[in-house]
Amino acid sequence: MNIVKKQQLPSPEEVRNMYPLSNEDKLVKEKNDKEVKDILSGKDDRFLLIIGPCSADNEESVIDYIKRLRGVQDKIDDVIKIVPRIYTNKPRTTGAGYKGMLHQPDPTGKPEMVKGLIAIRKMHMRALKETGFSCADEMLYPENHEYLDDLLTYVAVGARSVEDQEHRLTASGIDVPVGMKNPTSGDITVMLNAINAAQHSHTFIYRAWEVETKGNPYAHAILRGYVDENGEMQPNYHYETLNKLAELYSEENFSNPAIVVDCNHCNSNKQYLEQIRIAKEIVHSLKLNEHIRKVVKGLMIESYIEDGCQKVGEGVYGKSITDPCLGWDKTEKLLLDLANDLRAIKKASK
Repeated sequence: MNIVKKQQLPSPEEVRNMYPLSNEDKLVKEKNDKEVKDILSGKDDRFLLIIGPCSADNEESVIDYIKRLRGVQDKIDDVIKIVPRIYTNKPRTTGAGYKGMLHQPDPTGKPEMVKGLIAIRKMHMRALKETGFSCADEMLYPENHEYLDDLLTYVAVGARSVEDQEHRLTASGIDVPVGMKNPTSGDITVMLNAINAAQHSHTFIYRAWEVETKGNPYAHAILRGYVDENGEMQPNYHYETLNKLAELYSEENFSNPAIVVDCNHCNSNKQYLEQIRIAKEIVHSLKLNEHIRKVVKGLMIESYIEDGCQKVGEGVYGKSITDPCLGWDKTEKLLLDLANDLRAIKKASK
């Protein structure tokens, strides 16, 4: 094989023992986990907002951003529960480009996986300790999940991973909600099959062990748009799509049927400013249709301190080095506007 073994990585247990959570932080995470589960199951009528940079490239700016979210959370806590994105692995369509902090703790440097494993754990720990947020991350590599599983309150499976058997089976053994994105083709049945697999128990090989899972009743759908046969991006967040998926959910025997809508990616045609309009349109759909309101539980938004994106090495503080993001001023206004809209819906439905 044309594979050169560079170094043996420490096990998840070794890294967790080097950087353990305090009992206080564990209790905070447990509270966050319960609140998100209660939203997805309908026990809590708040709206879920998974928000943050496309990729977490710099610890200081990421923590700065999440501290800003903390201030907004206190103003909108009656209607919105925030789960910040700290995405430490970045899928690359062609394999080229920045692959995330796990690979490169310094985006301008060479890959250093051991340093990367430690860096991502320390960043998630710092977010929890300093802001009270346990965050979301994408499970790009299922065998790496255990390095962070005691820190995460939400896990996403991406559009290119959702058809993969290992992702589906690993999701069935995760204790927190897992969002399964529709594939890049847009085939909703693929996503529903992934949710079905994740909600059931399985026996399979994981990190050289035969393991058995109990199933994850909080596996759910993420709509992120798709690419059509002509290679053009198409949305799947409109009223008609939400209503149709809500109907499909009701016809199947799923636990806790729930939909989260990704406002960026193909839904916005990667036009990051469109996220504002899309988020407000989805909330308007909630107002119009009680069935949609019962199933659509939240949004994903890509947001950072500065608008847009930059190339690696340009050095603009708090600006994405991958996909363009909504800047902080626009983000803060959007969150306050959404909270007011949700309060009005809540009042009208009583």
